[in-house]
Amino acid sequence: QVQLVESGGDLVQPGGSLRLSCAASGTSFSITTMSWYRQAPGKQRELVALISSGDSTKYADSVKGRFTIFRDNAKNTVYLQMNSLKPEDTAVYYCNALIIRATMTLYWGQGTQVTVSS
Repeated sequence: QVQLVESGGDLVQPGGSLRLSCAASGTSFSITTMSWYRQAPGKQRELVALISSGDSTKYADSVKGRFTIFRDNAKNTVYLQMNSLKPEDTAVYYCNALIIRATMTLYWGQGTQVTVSS
């Protein structure tokens, strides 16, 4: 089995920064695309950023220029550096990873809460 574990969520003031981490653990797997999603209360889950196995990236318009996604393949970990945070960034942030073992499966983490408030 493969597990994704997120960390780094916190309460931060507007204009502040946070770095989220998502580490994959298990045996005999390889990871292709990794992504961050978020879900605010009463809203649908939305894509924040994704990074391919070749390090190509894509961002939601609302976070371009403020958030950066990057990965450390040796650690099977994806990060989301969030700068210039706004109250509207408040949400539960989830990572997912498209993982190849016997088959290709999409795994999700449990989520980490980010609250931007003064």
